[in-house]
Amino acid sequence: MDAWSARELRQQYKRLLAAHREAGNQMKHLACHDPLTGLLNRAMFSRQLGRALARARHDGSGLAVLLIDLDRFKLINDALGHHAGDRLLQEMARRLQAVLPERTAVARMGGDEFVVLLDEPAIASRLPQLARQILQALAIEYPLEGQLLHITASIGVSTCPQDGHDEYALLKRADIAMYRAKAAGKNTCAHYSSGMDGASAVQLALESDLRRAIERNALTLYYQPKVRTQTSRITGSEVLVRWEHEELGLLRPEDFIPLAEETGLIVPLTKWILRQACRQNREWRSQGLPALQVAVNLSARQFADGNLLADIRSVLAETGMEPSLLELEITESMMMRDTRHSRRMLEGLKALGVHIALDDFGVAYSSLSHLKRFPIDIIKIDRSFIRGIPGSRADEAITEAIITLSRNLNIKVVAEGVEKKEQLQFLRSRRCDEIQGYLFSQPLDAQSFSALLQGKQQAQVMD
Repeated sequence: MDAWSARELRQQYKRLLAAHREAGNQMKHLACHDPLTGLLNRAMFSRQLGRALARARHDGSGLAVLLIDLDRFKLINDALGHHAGDRLLQEMARRLQAVLPERTAVARMGGDEFVVLLDEPAIASRLPQLARQILQALAIEYPLEGQLLHITASIGVSTCPQDGHDEYALLKRADIAMYRAKAAGKNTCAHYSSGMDGASAVQLALESDLRRAIERNALTLYYQPKVRTQTSRITGSEVLVRWEHEELGLLRPEDFIPLAEETGLIVPLTKWILRQACRQNREWRSQGLPALQVAVNLSARQFADGNLLADIRSVLAETGMEPSLLELEITESMMMRDTRHSRRMLEGLKALGVHIALDDFGVAYSSLSHLKRFPIDIIKIDRSFIRGIPGSRADEAITEAIITLSRNLNIKVVAEGVEKKEQLQFLRSRRCDEIQGYLFSQPLDAQSFSALLQGKQQAQVMD
């Protein structure tokens, strides 16, 4: 080996080492921060709140929790796409940080919900003024996709020790207050009071409405196409549920899925989704349309339910759906809660002939041993990595590594959240199997999805 080739090898090694180090730093950052906004994530906020509560108990000081939810954010995602919605969330996070005191703990809890911890002295006297400043800052018009958007927010506040002494109580009561703010007309702040416990009656009413909606088939399924990366041919879809409430309007999954989880309604809800999706798939087949896989997300509670296998077997028999066309999506965190149960459940599902997809891969445990121990057919790369492509060396390196690993293990790999042609070009060059995202199509109702399959409706151009 001559000196030149040796020097080239050393340089290549240094580049790989730098990319590995950068990827490692990014993974550490992701463990504590929300990948979209850079704010703290829920786990890190929980730690900081726990430490603040310990100090409060020790020295008798107070603290406040502010739960902030953007009003009607779902309309932005539906009208302009998730890419635009993500940009809006990033801007709202920047505005929050700009208006809050330095070193304030602020986190994105998920979706369009943020939470703030205030534990400075004399916080009670400053809360009304600070809440007004937050509302004013968030409401400033923001140019997005050629439009000036006016976004408002609702804030719920709980304080320690008045409203609770632990994380659960404070967050729960801030949530109750936030919903009271929304009920009062939005774009306002509400402080928790004991009289708001009547808000539990609202939750009970919503639970009753959801139960009736399931029984009366009053929910709607949407289908986001999954397509072959190299050919743009539709290969399947992921099922998404929507609820058009008679009084509250269109509710996002975030608005009622947590309630379904808490009350146990998630089990009949998921069974309803499975049944409707399988029926629709059979109807498309009867129309002479090609055989496509349909993917349904399983919740943690559903995955732990002892009747899951029997329920799926019953739905398949009732609808006549080919088991190989059903894909069930689980997350790594669900799988790792009870590995013995998970292995039995996954093996049982595989015996039925259905396919198993590991969703949001890369943001949880991401242990390679999982792919050897469990019968996984599909890996879905989380959108947080796709978002950084092209440009982020770490995101590119992680995405390429997942694709290479999956191909070597004969596991199909799907990239979520593809919204740019540059992302598609990268994924094509790395031989990613499938993609889904707004670059090809937004989620569609059954009729629109059928029209797309028949060529009566145009998808986005991917070439």
